[in-house]
Amino acid sequence: MIAYKMEELLPVAGKLAEKYTSLESTSVTYEKAEQLMGAVLYCIREAGLPGRHEVSEGGRKPAQQAYEEGLARVGEKVKRALDLYNEMLPEFVCYENRCLYDTFVKGLPEFFRWYDMKFEPQNTVVALDYPVLKDLSGYTGVDKIYEYIGCIRLEQFFFQCFPEGYVISVLKRYNSLYEEMIENICGILFLSVLGHMLIKKPLSEPVFTEKDYLQMEEVLAGFDKAGMERWMQKAAEAFVRERCGEDGELLEYLAGSIADHAVRLKEAGRVVL
Repeated sequence: MIAYKMEELLPVAGKLAEKYTSLESTSVTYEKAEQLMGAVLYCIREAGLPGRHEVSEGGRKPAQQAYEEGLARVGEKVKRALDLYNEMLPEFVCYENRCLYDTFVKGLPEFFRWYDMKFEPQNTVVALDYPVLKDLSGYTGVDKIYEYIGCIRLEQFFFQCFPEGYVISVLKRYNSLYEEMIENICGILFLSVLGHMLIKKPLSEPVFTEKDYLQMEEVLAGFDKAGMERWMQKAAEAFVRERCGEDGELLEYLAGSIADHAVRLKEAGRVVL
């Protein structure tokens, strides 16, 4: 594997700089030059070439070609992200959580309004204040927005397995100020489901009693951390299969939070449920 050399990338960034200045000048600030080079590298990555701007020895494309292909793919991804967002919006429910509402309904449209895929595709543009269960720290620009919308889609699908009032009641028990929480509400509901399954308590009885907590502590005492995670994985698989139509994508998303939930449930069940 070999990387593009700087002398191969500079002409691509130079052409982009000419477009930025409309051929009136080739002079741009150092900060702007960095931004434009970042745009070139972002698009080359988007072209599907291996990471860190690398290409295989036998299939090397000119940097300009890779950039142009990547730029086209950025445009395609913006369209896919917008189509998915518009598809979700009419049935989107925030369960009275202001952070989720503000991020999805108010914030994301600003991305599509201001995103500059030609000169700064690496800029995510908006703050995604509502946290999701998937680590998106390695993503930027439309890549991050596309992944984020996908996470919200899976959360909305999970919520639909329950009546709206049930979800709100779980959030209210978790935190009386649930409307103002800056916390992932899907994880809260998922943890509640696991708590019910742990002691075989019907979901139709959402409130945990003192007797429930004592039973929970007794069951949890028989698990170490690894055993707890294995049980939670199997419980999640069973629930998603029976209640959510066996959606593998949803299970993968929820499973990403199991290690954290195992610790929270074992150390502070009364607090988090």
